[in-house]
Amino acid sequence: MEDRPAPHGHEDVRPPLAVRMRPASLDEVVGQDHLLAPGAPLRRLVEGAAPASVLLHGPPGTGKTTLARLISQATGRSFEALSALSAGVKEVRGVIEVARRRLAAASAGGRPTQTVLFIDEIHRFSRTQQDALLGAVEDRVVLLVGATTENPSFSVVAPLLSRSLVLGLHALDDEAVGTLLDRAVADERGLGGAVTLSDEAREHLVRLAAGDGRRSLTALEAAADAVHDHGEITLAVVEQVVDEVAVRYDRAGDQHYDVVSAFIKSIRGSDPDAALHYLARMIVAGEDPRFIARRLVVHASEDVGLADPTALQAATAAAQAVQLIGLPECRIALAQATIHLATAPKSNAVIAAIDAAMSDVRSGAAGPVPPHLRDGHYAGAQKLGNAVGYRYPHDDRAAVVAQQYPPDELVGRDYYEPSGRGEERAIAERLARLRDVVRG
Repeated sequence: MEDRPAPHGHEDVRPPLAVRMRPASLDEVVGQDHLLAPGAPLRRLVEGAAPASVLLHGPPGTGKTTLARLISQATGRSFEALSALSAGVKEVRGVIEVARRRLAAASAGGRPTQTVLFIDEIHRFSRTQQDALLGAVEDRVVLLVGATTENPSFSVVAPLLSRSLVLGLHALDDEAVGTLLDRAVADERGLGGAVTLSDEAREHLVRLAAGDGRRSLTALEAAADAVHDHGEITLAVVEQVVDEVAVRYDRAGDQHYDVVSAFIKSIRGSDPDAALHYLARMIVAGEDPRFIARRLVVHASEDVGLADPTALQAATAAAQAVQLIGLPECRIALAQATIHLATAPKSNAVIAAIDAAMSDVRSGAAGPVPPHLRDGHYAGAQKLGNAVGYRYPHDDRAAVVAQQYPPDELVGRDYYEPSGRGEERAIAERLARLRDVVRG
């Protein structure tokens, strides 16, 4: 009886529709056929034939939590869940200790039980937190199932990656989302046929889901509450209860990197309007504003540089604002920095200069420091010739003197070449005069 729909007016005592409709077996999982075919790694894992830790990465609402539970149920293992948003090293070690006691039950005549440890948002764990898992994963005290919306190659430490099966889940296609909706309307665990769903409303829910099954069921439940029992969910009802358009933005897959790339390239291309569009997409999709701020700081030096020396200041100030005030207010500072950088004159002379210098160093062009530039602040330095003959620039009226600064093999090698745009016009003129004086 507990799976039957509650009488109207008591829905609030039941779990959300998305939880009630969580698949009870692999046969109910939709949209992940590439992982669930006979003999596929995930099917073998769920069926208990190939016990191994696993990292599931993919967009929200594609079944990562469900699959973790199915692995536990199908293999008879205990299930422990942690969220990286709230758990720390202490909680991780506590769960591992419980898992060790379960395994130790064998020595006391009990039946040893391995623990499935599910960690949601594992990419948010620090290196220290992830390192705390290594021993238990290595010794198979726990079977780790980590879920992440990020590419684990960028967010999970290498030792965990090497000890885990890494599997990517796909965003649900329209057919899969439609199947979830139809099942939820008819199934006794869901709405049990208490409402009907018009074709137009179903199509709109599928579109709003944007590949996220949980989002589709959440919207369906809100619409069902609005029409009550035996009503029809129409397009108008869905439009009324769903007040935010779904944003097609996959933080774990290619679209995440595509949107970030388009954001930076729009700034580089001096199109503030396009840059603001991609900024808005990232913010609405739940991107970490600190990540956005870091990209702006990098871009300020990489693509604006000294053509506008205030660009780095603006980007750094935006990053500080993100730390101080957070969302939603920090979106304004991010937008201000975005507009500043997009409308600033552009120069890649700074990154070109440092990359050229590093290339020379890596190729072996790193000769001895000229003796007159070496440290002379210790006993015996002068006998070695260190700092002897050094000319102190401030003794000169213009604070510039003729003197060799680079190693012998790099004399005359120019790394920084001002673009001539923005403030670098003046820098180019001044630098030419400085080089003439310094090099004699």
